[in-house]
Amino acid sequence: MTLIIIAALAAIIVFWFISAQRRLVSADEMCHNSMSQIGVQQESRWDAVSSLVNLTKSYNEHEYKTLSDVIGQRREITRDSSAGDVEQQEKALAAVSDRIRLVAEQYPQLKASETYIKTMDSLNNYENQVRMSRMIFNDTVTKFNRLVRQFPDSLAAGILNFRTKEYLKEPEGKTGMPQIRL
Repeated sequence: MTLIIIAALAAIIVFWFISAQRRLVSADEMCHNSMSQIGVQQESRWDAVSSLVNLTKSYNEHEYKTLSDVIGQRREITRDSSAGDVEQQEKALAAVSDRIRLVAEQYPQLKASETYIKTMDSLNNYENQVRMSRMIFNDTVTKFNRLVRQFPDSLAAGILNFRTKEYLKEPEGKTGMPQIRL
């Protein structure tokens, strides 16, 4: 009888461990997937920014070269990228986008160009999609981190070497209320 009880307890522990491992792997894959989605959205933003940079070439050669150098900082965000990688790319994208807006202010014909207007609209659309992807990533990381830290799944996470993941931070300058000028 004692042997049956011990075997039953061992079976319960094995089934629990397998179940915990599957939950952890599933949550980890969701984190990788949501990071990959951010990469897809950032690629689209980089493409739109590249189009805008090419558009500035006919207006100001110096700005074109400067912006091209910034675009050289473009790095692919993959499922295995870190939150720091995403933030570094966000900073590079913000820098080149701000610079393009400054150039457009200096050249009203550029700012009035239909191509410029359409590309800026698509860039804004991609920025909104990245914002949503970042929110989804952070929600997914919350669920994963909860699994890794809560008992009893934390026991399986420790044995299987699962570690908490880093959240994406709000980009600098985006935390305050925007200024509205009338």
